[in-house]
Amino acid sequence: MKFKQFTIFGLCLFFMTLLPVSGAYSQDLLPPQQAIQDASDKLKLRLQDQSFKNDFAKIASFVNEVIYPHTDFDKISALVLGKLWKEASPDERERFKREFQTLLVRTYSRAFLEFKEWSVRFLPIDLEAGANKVIVKTEVLQPGIQPVGVNYRMFSSNTGQWKVYDIMIEGVSLVTNYRTTFTNEVQQKGSLAAVIDGLAKRNAEALSAKAAS
Repeated sequence: MKFKQFTIFGLCLFFMTLLPVSGAYSQDLLPPQQAIQDASDKLKLRLQDQSFKNDFAKIASFVNEVIYPHTDFDKISALVLGKLWKEASPDERERFKREFQTLLVRTYSRAFLEFKEWSVRFLPIDLEAGANKVIVKTEVLQPGIQPVGVNYRMFSSNTGQWKVYDIMIEGVSLVTNYRTTFTNEVQQKGSLAAVIDGLAKRNAEALSAKAAS
């Protein structure tokens, strides 16, 4: 699967998994699973507002508001860049994190508009007492196709909140795929700064086009 296709597919599945399971079953969820469920409740309410779905700027803003508390963009950005993160200046780190977050949010917002018929099943997980890392396992169910495994690497922050720092679609890591792409882009363009400039330009153009449409 090509990287761009994987990215969109992965984030669409991420969106799917943030929607409610049955009420009786959701009561049995463990804290990291419940973090995903909590975000789902907010998204479910917005999905009922058809006028809201016609304003992409509002959708992007809302999606960012919902997923930000449950996602560690600092950790994800560092993992995506790998050794490039260690070599980057404070300004480059901040710029990359901002633009990368925008990329994820606008792609995720696209999923918010496009997917309709599906359901999600949380699978059993092993969470030992006092553990601060876990993989939350889910399956996305759609009519006519095989279930798709979507797993979340999560950790418990200093505040006790469970946050996502990687998503694995059928065993393939979203972070690893982004790392490969950005590493290749740095080699092609000659610097991380040039890659960030290109990402910022693509984000601006995409958001402008959505606003115009």
